Amino acid sequence: MSTLTIFSSVPARAAEAEAVPVATGRPIPAVLGADLEVPVKGGRLVGYANLDYAASAPCLEPVSAAVTAALPAYSSVHRGAGYASQLTTARYEQARHTVRAFVGARPDDAVIFTRNTTDATNLLARCLPAGTTTVVFDTEHHASLLPWEKSVRLAPPAFPGEAVRAADAALAGIDGPKLLVVTAASNVTGELWPIAALAHVAHRHGARILVDAAQLVPHRRLNLTALDLDYVAFSGHKLYAPFGAGVLIGRRDWLADGEPYLKGGGAVRSVGDDTEWHDDPEPRHEAGTPNVLGAIALAAACDALTATGWTALVREEERLIARLRSGLASIEGVRELSLWGDDHPRVGIVSFTVAGYSAREVAEVLSGEYGIGVRDGKFCAHPFVRHLLGEADGGCEDGTASAVRASIGIGSTQEHVDRLVEAVRDLVNR
Repeated sequence: MSTLTIFSSVPARAAEAEAVPVATGRPIPAVLGADLEVPVKGGRLVGYANLDYAASAPCLEPVSAAVTAALPAYSSVHRGAGYASQLTTARYEQARHTVRAFVGARPDDAVIFTRNTTDATNLLARCLPAGTTTVVFDTEHHASLLPWEKSVRLAPPAFPGEAVRAADAALAGIDGPKLLVVTAASNVTGELWPIAALAHVAHRHGARILVDAAQLVPHRRLNLTALDLDYVAFSGHKLYAPFGAGVLIGRRDWLADGEPYLKGGGAVRSVGDDTEWHDDPEPRHEAGTPNVLGAIALAAACDALTATGWTALVREEERLIARLRSGLASIEGVRELSLWGDDHPRVGIVSFTVAGYSAREVAEVLSGEYGIGVRDGKFCAHPFVRHLLGEADGGCEDGTASAVRASIGIGSTQEHVDRLVEAVRDLVNR
């Protein structure tokens, strides 16, 4: 796999566009908290091995610096004539342009700042034309499964081509407006989905596609235009910008016609006996004072990753994730969860179970005895995790079906990976 290609059966031009290397030349930026020490059993302090990036990534130093630089002039946006207000407004709107460029959006695409991916998905759900049917796989995060009034749920596909065929068949049987919703990278397994092929199928049936890119954009370049996507949503807190902002990017017409997501100041042109709402979807859906610092932080993260270049980032991630997966595979009783097999391309996420232990027990031992942070549970993807575990229960006596998830990113080190592997090995050998 090309380190910059999102796995998919894509039209040639889209594939070529995704394979264009991004210029590099700057070192990989540092994260805050890299020197954090945490207590472990016996009262010792050890360096924290943060392997929980898929839940929330730490803050990049350039992101923290951008927020710090913006604070002295922080003021209201879009409403004030004062210098601080004008400067803050300019920074906020520049953040919108930066995020648009980061994902390769079309010039006329709307960029609406939200709280997170879940908020962005719910915003779009509120704007769908009447009678829209949504097609969504049971492999999705709850944020993509739950917001829709009318939906068709598809079973987990056995291989990528089956995902394309299942979406094709489902969309062909639907009359009226339709939307296909799919993740770009699974938050459970890290596996990359064939989003270009799925977009092609959706458009062939007159449907649109929404891509949940929350787990993709911290790890891989995304080009919305080359992939011909209609909407993309992602979160700052997974993109090294944990300041409470997310974004929905995409075509304006549904968003301009939809009911304002929030009703209040900024979303209106005038209020009297009748209310005249903004036609422009950006102010229409950003009522009230927006999260200015969150938007600035999100843009700073986009700038930092773009300036670093994806080649170095992807190369280091693939080295570490290969080491982690091979290490866990060498331990008897450890099972990695995967939908499409060991060789399928993925980002830096590994979910696994340990025979004889519940996921919570494994996570607590890793934290309390080794200073390692991981996630345990169903990862807000209950149907998918149950499917992957099958009749197994992940070691949970109450049958709740859960797993352990280790995830890496900028700031992850070989020592962190090796510590996790050896900790799991020690646990199994007790």
